[in-house]
Order: sequence, then C-alpha cells, then structure tokens
Amino acid sequence: MLTINGVYKKFNSGTVNEKIALYDINLTLDEGDFVTLIGGNGAGKSTLLNCVAGVYSVEQGSIIIDGIDITKLPEYKRAGFIGRVFQDPMMGTASNMGIEENLALAYRRGDYRSLKWGISNKERKIYKELLKQLDLGLEDRLSDKVGLLSGGQRQALTLLMATLKKPKVLLLDEHTAALDPRTAIKVLELSDEFIKNGNLTTLMVTHNMRDAIRYGNRLIMMSDGRIVLDIKGEEKKKLTVEELLVRFEKASGELFANDRTLLS
Repeated sequence: MLTINGVYKKFNSGTVNEKIALYDINLTLDEGDFVTLIGGNGAGKSTLLNCVAGVYSVEQGSIIIDGIDITKLPEYKRAGFIGRVFQDPMMGTASNMGIEENLALAYRRGDYRSLKWGISNKERKIYKELLKQLDLGLEDRLSDKVGLLSGGQRQALTLLMATLKKPKVLLLDEHTAALDPRTAIKVLELSDEFIKNGNLTTLMVTHNMRDAIRYGNRLIMMSDGRIVLDIKGEEKKKLTVEELLVRFEKASGELFANDRTLLS
C-alpha cells in the first residue's frame, strides 16, 4: 500500500548548514500494516511523514501509494490518498466552524466541490452515529464551534475526520504528545480501534516506547535519518523497553538520546 524507494531528503543544500535528514530510506507497508515509528532527537521520523504527506519534496527516490507514484504530487493532490493527525490538536480542524461543518469537510474530501453547501438530515444522522463511537458526548453538540472543545475532544474529532473516508495511508505524528496521560490513552485506544476496524495502513510516530511496543504489528526505529531496526510479528510482541534500548545501541552504535521518550 505504501512503498518508499531510496528516498533522500536534504535541508539547506549547498550551505554550511547542510543536513541530510533522510538517507536512502527503503520501506514497504502492506495493506493493513500498523507501523509504529520511534527514534531519538533528529532521527528523521517527522521528516519521513512530511515527505509522504507532500509537505517536503525529496531530492532522490520515489513514494508510491497503492501503485500510484505520488513523488511529484503537491500536498493538496495527495489529500485523497492520505489522512493525517498532527501533534497539535489545533491543526486538524477549523476552530471557528461547528463540529458538523468540520465533519462535512472531511466527508467531502476528494469529491467535486460546487457552490452548493448544505448538510442534510441524513448526513447529520451519520455524523451522530460516528461521534457516538468517541464516547465523549459530542453527538449532542453538532453545532458547537470546535474551538470550544478540549484538546482531547478535538484530537478525537480530528482522528475521526482523518479516517472518515478510509484513506489509503493514515499518518499519526505524535498525535497524543500534547494530551494529558488519561486523554492520551483514550485517543490511542480509539486510534487502534479505527485502524483495526478499517484495516487502515498506518504509520504512527510516537515518543513513548511502551506505546510503540504495545500498538501495531510492526516497529521501526530510526537514527540519523536511517532505519536501524525493523521488528514485526511475534518478535515485536515479546519486546521489552530494556531490550529495545539494547538493540538500538547495537544497531546504531550509540546510546538512545531522547529525554521525552526515556521519561515516558
């Protein structure tokens, strides 16, 4: 479903500040794969997601989704393929619009847009049923402005919007990092449920090693723009945080350096 072939990403090319953020990344995700992505500071995790999403262009290599080469496509043309939830709960929704209006935008993603705008009662019924899954009482607040919601409510809504049209690839970029622990667990559980029910191909960046081990069927670890570990199946299920740290040190030749990850 997602194939990344020989991708390089460089910043500040030709200057003294030149940095290779991604170095010859080769990665294939089969349909339904739920991959957690972890790494130290500056490992290239978010850069990789941004390259897939089209935020950054790549110097070399190709990105293919479901057989379609999207390497040269601008970000807005990838919207029909990709769903994304950001670290900042404010980024995935329009705060000055109502809950139902935000859902309507997601519901129409990739469709032809006309001057006609309206939400039918049939649509509202669909939205209410979808919002009930979140178990946050939002199904009774369809007209409320999204800016009035808490960070957790907003992130849960963003997750629902990102998965509403069943994207080819779902990108979760540390989407629980800004939430309190209890809310983060709720959003992660919802993510896992939506991914399993929709058989969604997912790449999730996280700073929490326990979450990286617990969720998904595959774990990838990056260091200095390279993939240094790729653990899947039964091997992943038996992993511990301590073992993962030891394996990272052996694979990369250095100690794992990320305060947020180690503290969590």
